[in-house]
Amino acid sequence: MKRTTLLILLICSFICHFSPAATVDTVQVYSNIMKKSLKTVVIRPSQYDSGRAYPVVYLLHGYSGNHADWISKAKGFETAADTHNMIIVCPDGGYSSWYWDSPVDAQSQYETYVSKELVSFIDSKYKTIKDRAGRGITGLSMGGHGALYLAFRHQDVFGAAGSMSGGVDIRPFPNNWNMADRLGKYADQPERWEKNTVINMLHLLTPNSLALIIDCGVDDFFFKVNEKLHEQLVYRNIPHDYLVRPGAHNWPYWTNAVQYQLLFMSNYFNKKPNPSN
Repeated sequence: MKRTTLLILLICSFICHFSPAATVDTVQVYSNIMKKSLKTVVIRPSQYDSGRAYPVVYLLHGYSGNHADWISKAKGFETAADTHNMIIVCPDGGYSSWYWDSPVDAQSQYETYVSKELVSFIDSKYKTIKDRAGRGITGLSMGGHGALYLAFRHQDVFGAAGSMSGGVDIRPFPNNWNMADRLGKYADQPERWEKNTVINMLHLLTPNSLALIIDCGVDDFFFKVNEKLHEQLVYRNIPHDYLVRPGAHNWPYWTNAVQYQLLFMSNYFNKKPNPSN
């Protein structure tokens, strides 16, 4: 009996040791517009060397985070790269960039960095589908705002976009999260705040121009602004998935939510073109 148990344990150990697993790398990406290098986590599926080109999901962190947030605080989510045969890229979006090209801070030009410089770098260094049909972007909190902001403004780059607990309307929070350092004070620069809040950018969309998924917990302080975004998308006949569950603005929620986001992205990537479109 003991010998049988030992044999089973050895076999399980062998299988676990040699089972394919996603590869996690940290690379340096130089930004010409900001004149600095930024770290980026790149997760490749275990079948990466098979010769095919892979779709890419850009996964953005939140306020006060960095490139390592997702891989260190949502441990285990990286297996989705294997599950869905995709590359996942986690950039550094700065402590409080909100993924804008700041008009007041030359060192905070993260719209250009993520949507142009980083995408160009990833496409040049990895076997990617170099088309919007093979690119999605999503993120949490500040990164949820950033993902929708970048996708709305760069629909030639991204075909799918998502948000988890996103700050999709910045106007109710004029004193929070260093946003005034990026745009100027709301009282002094109201036009910048109005123009750069996601909920005011829906005129950039037409039905099905982007595949959209929005997710927020009912206990989240951003829940009301996400509800309003959902209502406006419905009013404008913009198709989207909208997920609401019990949960707050925290990593247990996002560790769960990211699985829905990546499944949504995978379904988008695998969708067959409609001949009638």
